[in-house]
Amino acid sequence: MTVLLRPAGTRPAWLYRICAGILVITVAAAVFAPIVAPYEPSAADFAALWQPPSLEHWLGTDHLGRDILSRVIHGAQPSLLGAIALLAFATVLGVLIGVVAAWKRGWVDTVLARITDVMFAFPGLLFVVLVIAVFGRGPATAVIGMGLAFAPVIAKFTRAVALEELARPYVDAYRLQGVGGVELCLRYVVPNLLPTLAGYLVVLFGDGLMSLAALNFLGFGAQPPSSEWGLMVEESRAGVIQGYLAPAIIPGLAIAIVVVATNVVGVRLSDKLAVRP
Repeated sequence: MTVLLRPAGTRPAWLYRICAGILVITVAAAVFAPIVAPYEPSAADFAALWQPPSLEHWLGTDHLGRDILSRVIHGAQPSLLGAIALLAFATVLGVLIGVVAAWKRGWVDTVLARITDVMFAFPGLLFVVLVIAVFGRGPATAVIGMGLAFAPVIAKFTRAVALEELARPYVDAYRLQGVGGVELCLRYVVPNLLPTLAGYLVVLFGDGLMSLAALNFLGFGAQPPSSEWGLMVEESRAGVIQGYLAPAIIPGLAIAIVVVATNVVGVRLSDKLAVRP
């Protein structure tokens, strides 16, 4: 998972602004790709194979003569949506497990802890490969499989913060008023956990993006002619051997930049949102 190299408070303010700007630009590229991309992402031009950057193709072309800039812009959408879907699935499952474990405690907590420990013990990629081997490859299977791999991490984090939340006086006050456990958790406990979870999930978003890109690189997720960034790197491997580095390096840089940006912004959000009275 993401490793924070130094305390968030030591990062200069301009770094957060730059990273937030990068994320805004990436999201805008995903939304407005059909408008801003100069070419269709799958439009092949066999007269322009492996072209270097030029005025016609700002980042060059790939092995099919497709414009790299256009493919990177269009690739922002499947890359970001895949990571969002992964986190949404993992968050619902992880928060449910974490809150139930913290509320019930006792044997329920023990059983759920053992289940998440078993899932957590498997390397995420290996676990996803096993899921794909059973249900077949494809974007949806990759998202579900990686979501199951991320859920134990979110569950453990949720349980820890839920235990602290459930120890607050208002919980006992509502219970004395006859508020049921399900209603109390859904109306009060879970909403109060969201600020703490938000920053953590933004950091995990970078991990999810990178993990899905790795699956797509291995051929388990998105399939051609998708311009998903991990798949773009995989399709350009042959060009690296021949000395054409740009088609593989550029989408790889896009992944790395977005992952670092989400890490920095996520830590900042954690610091801002997790301040509790």
